[in-house]
Amino acid sequence: MTTVGTELADRVLGGWLGRIAGNMLGKPVEQGDHWTRDRIDRYLRQAEALPLTDYLPVPVSAGVGFELRPEWRECVRGGIHGSCRDDDVDYAILGLDLLETYGFGFSTEQVGDLWLLRLPYLQTFTAERAAYRNLANGLKPPLTATYDNPYQEWIGALIRADVYGWTCPGVPRHAASLARRDAVLSHTGNGVYGAMWAAALISAAFTAPTVRSAIDTALMVIPASSRLARTVRRVLSLHETGLSWEETLSTMTEETAGLGWIHTVPNAAVLTAGLLYGAGDFTRTITLTVRGGLDTDSNGATAGSVAGVLCGAREIPPQWKDPLEDTVRSAVFGFDGARISELAERTVRLAEAAAS
Repeated sequence: MTTVGTELADRVLGGWLGRIAGNMLGKPVEQGDHWTRDRIDRYLRQAEALPLTDYLPVPVSAGVGFELRPEWRECVRGGIHGSCRDDDVDYAILGLDLLETYGFGFSTEQVGDLWLLRLPYLQTFTAERAAYRNLANGLKPPLTATYDNPYQEWIGALIRADVYGWTCPGVPRHAASLARRDAVLSHTGNGVYGAMWAAALISAAFTAPTVRSAIDTALMVIPASSRLARTVRRVLSLHETGLSWEETLSTMTEETAGLGWIHTVPNAAVLTAGLLYGAGDFTRTITLTVRGGLDTDSNGATAGSVAGVLCGAREIPPQWKDPLEDTVRSAVFGFDGARISELAERTVRLAEAAAS
């Protein structure tokens, strides 16, 4: 690991700010079967907001089909005063609490214990809600992931992975192993691989010379034959041929058809494309990723985390971080209203402890 001192602190803070900003950007249009890539861009054109360089604009009309999620007023330009509550941020906070409580030797069972203690049941969704119900009924891992859970390869475990990357900077295999231990509480197969890949990607971003290098490194921690790995490699190859971002995503939409808008694999395609065509630029990375559709707030959050680590908090443009007012809303007991800067400082202490 070569990232040390103030540089580490700035990059970790960049990861936190990037995750929260990207989540907020995507939240108003988080409904992938309705808010398609084409519909998102039609909304933005109607509001004269292309190219997109800031949070989503306020709707310019009450046009049918352009209704945003109910929380939109707290997530659009001019309406943001601190972050909205969202599970994509809750799980980063919960992961921080997990490592502070149990250390890096935590068990999958302890992940479940902390969910029951800190996380309200109705703030969980899909695979996490199935696993939570199984925990409450006395089941143990890995049955918590497999019993009556049709969401085992959806994106939930991937959105829980950031803290493992932030606390293992430049050590992607270790980050992936921690993410796997967390993920198997609720996921199997590509759902677990997605968490491992995301943790390794964020870890690699601390030391990788380019975003492409970080993606290549992250691919090394998951089975090469998995559908997730094949999909990420396919996006890499399309990008290499010189296809446009639009052409690449159109191709991937066809090739991942039928998996659903919350499945890990098609979302990893959108995320990979956003990172590659964003080319390390924070604004371009998160806006392309959200414009890619599907699980917009989750993809925006992970893209923002990677881009924030790559550039550091100081280089994140002010229109993204200033409205957050260094404040995060959270359903995790004991953390609502926490300072983002304090969460980042606590994360840095864990990273330094792990490296010592």
